[in-house]
Amino acid sequence: MPTLTEERATKIKEIVCEILELEEDEVSETSLFREDHDADSLRAIEILASLEKEFKVVIDQSELARMVNLKGVYEVVAESAGW
Repeated sequence: MPTLTEERATKIKEIVCEILELEEDEVSETSLFREDHDADSLRAIEILASLEKEFKVVIDQSELARMVNLKGVYEVVAESAGW
């Protein structure tokens, strides 16, 4: 049975992949959204908004600079949610 941390990480990856229109196996924890997957700033805002809605948190837009890959996204969401 997956842990809560694994479930959250999986959900974050699902959201990111859906917005970037990628298969989950195309995105690694450290692959860069802009450089490796051609994501633009509008997609980054979409990811941020979706994560806020899903996890009921508020994420400052200044955190977008850290949200360049799944690892960064998870760290930002975890800090905002107090995980």
